[in-house]
Amino acid sequence: MRTISLVDGPVELRGALDLERTPAGVMPRRLPAWTTEQYQDPAVHGVTMMPSGVRLVFRTDACALELEVLTSTGQLDSDEEPRPTGLVELRVDGVLAGRVQAPVGNVLRMAGPGAEQRLIPGEPGVVRFTGLRPGMKDVELWLPQQTPTELVALRADGEVRAPLPDGRRRWVHHGSSISHCVEADGPTGTWPAVAAALGGVEVINLSLAGNALLDPYVARTIRDLPADLISLKVGINIVGLAAFRLRTFGPAVHGFLDTIREGHPDTPLLLMSPVSCPALEESPGPAGPGPDGRIVALGEPDDVAGGALTLAVVRGELERIAVARGARDPHLHHLDGRELLGPDEADDLTDGLHPNATAYRRMGKRFAARAFADDGPFGRTIDHVRG
Repeated sequence: MRTISLVDGPVELRGALDLERTPAGVMPRRLPAWTTEQYQDPAVHGVTMMPSGVRLVFRTDACALELEVLTSTGQLDSDEEPRPTGLVELRVDGVLAGRVQAPVGNVLRMAGPGAEQRLIPGEPGVVRFTGLRPGMKDVELWLPQQTPTELVALRADGEVRAPLPDGRRRWVHHGSSISHCVEADGPTGTWPAVAAALGGVEVINLSLAGNALLDPYVARTIRDLPADLISLKVGINIVGLAAFRLRTFGPAVHGFLDTIREGHPDTPLLLMSPVSCPALEESPGPAGPGPDGRIVALGEPDDVAGGALTLAVVRGELERIAVARGARDPHLHHLDGRELLGPDEADDLTDGLHPNATAYRRMGKRFAARAFADDGPFGRTIDHVRG
């Protein structure tokens, strides 16, 4: 086995915008390093290190590969085992060829959600894929979407070359946990990954669980990225955290769009509203877990008249903004999120908010059928896929 350099070598790390040096190796992050000084909440830093959509890309004639990683997962003191680390998935020539559980490394113990964490240091572990077909092939190693994963070493029993130029269009997507897709059955099972594969595009998933809040540093990041297609899924975190009132929400959406348009004046841009979430449709946030663990609205319904936001209000405002701006921006499009997952599918919400793995795959198929169709906002011909 030969050790292959993970930095300044033949391997491309796609889906990550920063590599943070660590004692073990390098940690991929999904926002640029300069953004770290613009937020104080450590939860933001944590979700940028969850590598949803991050993959190692290269060509090789190897028949066996080893990826050494150091994961960091959580564990409640009341639980016997740490949270699942997720899967590392192998694609060969665009086809899923293997799935291996990521090893448990560091464990962050806590008394309960939101409590102070205690680090239990762990050791790196190795993920192995063997029996690859002989000859040169295109390889992608997708990291688990829900678990910060430090890259320690890549080893191969053959030659490793840089990937060929990727002629696919680049799609940059930003959303909440419902686009981050912690609950997906693997990194290629997130709905953006499913949609990208069907649409024949390369996806950069900048979705940040719990943190899709129209932050200006995210808009500037998207503005400065090369992108052929852009989509924004806006609303669920804003309602769930009661982060805006009606007075401030519209201007914040306009400002986010204005910033992106500074770098991408003519790029197709799809503005998406939230999927269904029964608890927050007509009742305002903030949201929290009820006695059975399912999401409930904690705001006062009477406050909607004073500017509190519900999902229904957010959807109406996003559609109004898209229509108003569309008069001068023909490349701005709108999609009601309920077309991806509607009110009759509430049983597929694991906690009343987050879709299950099957629903995520269905959402990806539905997005592809709508966005990449001939007359869709991303204008790409694909076979129609029924959700």
